[in-house]
Amino acid sequence: MKVLILTNSDIGLYKFRRELLEEFSKKGYEVYASLPEGNFSDQIRKLGCHYIVTEMNRRGKNPFQELKVLTDYIRIIRDVRPNVVLTYTIKSNVYGGIASGLCHVPYIPNITGFGSFFEKEGLFQKMIKVLYTTALNNADKVFFQNQANQDYMLEHRIIRKDSDYELIPGSGVNLDFFKYCEYPDDSEIRFVFAGRMMKEKGFDLYLDTAEYIHSKYPNTVFHICGLQEEDYTERVKDLTERGICVYHESVDDMRPIYDQVHCIIHPTYYPEGMSNVLLEACSCGRPIITTDRPGCKEIVEDDVNGFIVKQKSLEDLIEKVEKFMSLDNERRAQMGRNARKKMEEQFDRRIVIEKYMEAIEKYAKKN
Repeated sequence: MKVLILTNSDIGLYKFRRELLEEFSKKGYEVYASLPEGNFSDQIRKLGCHYIVTEMNRRGKNPFQELKVLTDYIRIIRDVRPNVVLTYTIKSNVYGGIASGLCHVPYIPNITGFGSFFEKEGLFQKMIKVLYTTALNNADKVFFQNQANQDYMLEHRIIRKDSDYELIPGSGVNLDFFKYCEYPDDSEIRFVFAGRMMKEKGFDLYLDTAEYIHSKYPNTVFHICGLQEEDYTERVKDLTERGICVYHESVDDMRPIYDQVHCIIHPTYYPEGMSNVLLEACSCGRPIITTDRPGCKEIVEDDVNGFIVKQKSLEDLIEKVEKFMSLDNERRAQMGRNARKKMEEQFDRRIVIEKYMEAIEKYAKKN
């Protein structure tokens, strides 16, 4: 069995699909992965994958560069001759689907969110819809990470109602790796933002909240983990020098951070698939404060394992953080235990792996 994976990020493939790659190895599958080179490329190779370096500009719109990705995929599929093609992320789903159709190879895409493309009305959005429709017409099975994405694609006829599609719990979370951590019991209350530092991820809201809350509750610290997608250098430096924030830059292993913080704040209004940082934090037994955005709202139960915030509302975010601050530590710890229980019952990564193995068994071409 040859499996070809097309995606745009070594980070996503290694961190969120490592266990799937390990399962393929156990089954004796020969796995090929086509994606750009990155910091986790060597780890992916060590898992036994044939790594095919494929350049891709995640946000690029240059038609010649985009056409090259498509032609690269066609060439790779013809060279590898896989039994099945798995794809993640918008461009890989689109170009991988078209290439798989042209090469008559079974194709199973995962809709990991829409990105900003579907948020902005206009010609480019219409073009993406046409391309996605063309690609998904070739799909044997489509996996969705949240109900809103599935409903949208059905409503806009990007996928047919009679096609094979299924909702899965995002990428799931490895419950053994992200173990439950004892809840901190000290007077300093620590929050964390984990993700790309950009406006749509709610980073401005996080910084504004940090500044306000710290002025009112000096025993608070706001941690930041992630790379700058947009330039926040001066503001982060200012808040760090004033003792409001602690900036860790990019963190390969978030477990030591989750271990020391009391709550994760994720005020995103970005088109998420399913937020992996929220899954990880909950698995470690940490309450979450996040928005009613698809891909986030499925993970939080208001006043049970965290609090739900209105999108783009600084006032509501501050109110929910203050509500969290008003709880005694045992109530916060109970929220964390509720979060872990929810992950065990609904978001175990093994659920996702089983779904993939079933789909491959059903649709992979028997050479």
